[in-house]
Amino acid sequence: MVIRKEKKSCGQVVEEWKEFVWNPRTHQFMGRTGTSWAFILLFYFIFYGFLTAMFTLTMWVMLQTVSDHTPKYQDRLATPGLMIRPKTENLDVIVNVSDTESWDQHVQKLNKFLEAYDDSVQAQKNDICRPGRYYEQPDNGVLNYPKRACQFNRTQLGDCSGIGDPTHYGYSTGQPCVFIKMNRVINFYAGANQSMNVTCAGKRDEDAENLGSFVMFPANGNIDLMYFPYYGKKFHVNYTQPLVAVKFLNVTPNVEVNVECRINAANIATDDERDKFAGRVAFRLRINKT
Repeated sequence: MVIRKEKKSCGQVVEEWKEFVWNPRTHQFMGRTGTSWAFILLFYFIFYGFLTAMFTLTMWVMLQTVSDHTPKYQDRLATPGLMIRPKTENLDVIVNVSDTESWDQHVQKLNKFLEAYDDSVQAQKNDICRPGRYYEQPDNGVLNYPKRACQFNRTQLGDCSGIGDPTHYGYSTGQPCVFIKMNRVINFYAGANQSMNVTCAGKRDEDAENLGSFVMFPANGNIDLMYFPYYGKKFHVNYTQPLVAVKFLNVTPNVEVNVECRINAANIATDDERDKFAGRVAFRLRINKT
């Protein structure tokens, strides 16, 4: 025999819901007494308080092992790479001598980039250092901050300094200057206490023929030891890394030339095929003339 369940009216459902939310007879709120709710809230307060305290303690312990100035792990930056300026897309330096707009963007980038190297700025912020030796500034138990940096004056870049230069770094005459810089690696003693320099050449035989002659500033592309080691952005506040400027004098016009520049240093490998930028940089140079 099927027993039909009596269907409750809407009023009955509302009354049951009201009684569930607050039962005046048992003084229960949503099925629990005040004491029961107090125990539940106390449990979750202690539980989440413990989790918060444990997380805070873990973060504090971890932060004690981290320096504010030096990265803890630098294994992927053992070998510094090289980069060029002006900074261009795909490392292509394309100049159309007769079209000012094609090279003016490069000139503007170089003007901004070299502002920090102005002789007056360097004299104000950085030291005159003794060449041929590292400029070490140990803490000796007391935080030596900020570190001083050695002067690299814009005038050291010779014909590529852009100072009073009507040729705009040579871009208006088809003899452009390209600047080579080494990426910064903290506490790296580049050169292993031996002299080092940058050399450039065409990547292939046809590139070498089309590249023509060039001059480098400073002479022979030398990079002095006094600009090392680098202590990090927070420590070495006014550090300006050394540059090598390459002025290409007679590149074959209207031909794409592949150029590769390398740093010759005792402790910088340049033959790692897995890293095309380790100690070297390759770029394309094209001088268009009509």
